[in-house]
Amino acid sequence: MSTQLPEYYFRVRENGAVVFKINTENRQRRIEMDQIAVINIRNGEVKPHGQRTLSDADKAEIAQWMEDRKTLLAQRDIDDIHRAVDYLNLTTQWAQSKASNDQLEDVTDRLLMAMHDLRSVLVRKKADRLSKE
Repeated sequence: MSTQLPEYYFRVRENGAVVFKINTENRQRRIEMDQIAVINIRNGEVKPHGQRTLSDADKAEIAQWMEDRKTLLAQRDIDDIHRAVDYLNLTTQWAQSKASNDQLEDVTDRLLMAMHDLRSVLVRKKADRLSKE
């Protein structure tokens, strides 16, 4: 673990983060976290906390965090989709080799509707991509 603390701390929330500036320059050498802003990652909004004015360094750090966060979330999204493909394959194997009639009865209609919906969207999107080429 590093002995050097970062200058900023981002507490992740549903749509962004709360930004704190870290301060250890006090008599007790305690870690003080001063809230400086709230970020909304979806619309790019950065709201300074209270009457605070963000410095250029604050803005640059926040902008970099937002860019890094968007990249991470995009990577997680595609990873989730790859996992979904694996789950579909595992579900197929389960239905073919392990599922009881009662288990199949319990999930078949919902699975068929979800797969029909997914197929419809994928076919439409593929057609859109092909027509643009």
